Amino acid sequence: MARRSCHRFVLLLLSYLGVVLGYHNAYGFSTPRNHQVVTAIEFQEAILSCKYQKKTSPSRLEWKKLGPSVSFVYYQQAFQGDFKDRAEMLNFSIRIKNVTRNDAGQYRCEVSVPSDQGQNLEEDIITLEVLVAPGVPVCEVPSSALSGTVVELKCQDKQGFPAPEYTWFKNGVHLLENPKSGHKITNMSYTMNRKTGTLQFNSVSKLDTGEYFCEARNSVGHHKCPGKQMQVDDLNINGILGAVITVALLILLCGLGACYAQKKGYFAKENSFQKDNSDPKAAMGECDFKHTKSFVI
Repeated sequence: MARRSCHRFVLLLLSYLGVVLGYHNAYGFSTPRNHQVVTAIEFQEAILSCKYQKKTSPSRLEWKKLGPSVSFVYYQQAFQGDFKDRAEMLNFSIRIKNVTRNDAGQYRCEVSVPSDQGQNLEEDIITLEVLVAPGVPVCEVPSSALSGTVVELKCQDKQGFPAPEYTWFKNGVHLLENPKSGHKITNMSYTMNRKTGTLQFNSVSKLDTGEYFCEARNSVGHHKCPGKQMQVDDLNINGILGAVITVALLILLCGLGACYAQKKGYFAKENSFQKDNSDPKAAMGECDFKHTKSFVI
């Protein structure tokens, strides 16, 4: 009796653990297998393998995509959602045709197998990684710059996976990551970051004038942005000096004109005229006062 009670207690405990771990109403042991990682290129196919090899026919086979919310991929012997038109079963495995970046994530294969104690649940966890080629990167190239200043060119792509590396070109010629290792580079002051896509000139010169474009590349593919012209000019000291002198002369002439007008009394006459018109009582004459007085008498 004691052995039977112990055996029942173990079965009940295993059943409880199955419910807590999310194995629905399956009884008995769950045998998780090694975590698989499947890599596929976008718009090609991927096979998610379920390693169930027993001869006993399962009573239930389900595929789920894990995440913040679990969704069914294969349920009640039919594909669900957008997998209906682009997936097929291979025994217990799934072949996904025309894989997209939205398919990336974790999948779980669940197989329920009849046993003497009820149902045994076996499962596989598969991570699908989808490799995506870079799109056309966004390039920021200033149209003009002054020599001697710091100028930064930027290149960025948000689509590629794995993250792409960036290369800059000037007039169609590949710029080396280390400018000092080249012989044709006339300006040695730039620094290039292939990870972030920045090209920075610490002191740009007229020799840096030209058309620039960037290429984003990873293991799947590459794309370039359209070329943009950057014009570098020297600072026009003579022009700036002439403009300053012109403004100074205008200010001087305005000051002299104001002094001349004040000396001639133009400002004083205008003030006296405004003062006379500003006091209406002062305009009332003595005759008006007498007329009022006689009217009262």
